[in-house]
Amino acid sequence: METQNEAILSYLKKGMSLTPMDALNFYGTFRLAARVYELKQDGWPIECERLDVGDNRRVGHYSLVNNKDLWPTDN
Repeated sequence: METQNEAILSYLKKGMSLTPMDALNFYGTFRLAARVYELKQDGWPIECERLDVGDNRRVGHYSLVNNKDLWPTDN
């Protein structure tokens, strides 16, 4: 069975961005930032763009850097 980190990484590798609500709906995790932190610790270059969603609220959109030269060699 695929772990949350593996599922999230697989999604990001497809060039998609992920929000905390997406992570909850797709993978059942309330802690996307923690999963991203763990992936970054493993060397994955994940970026977070903060987007304004109105009412003075911002949501992070996480994506993997497209330059595969920056990805860990054991991907």
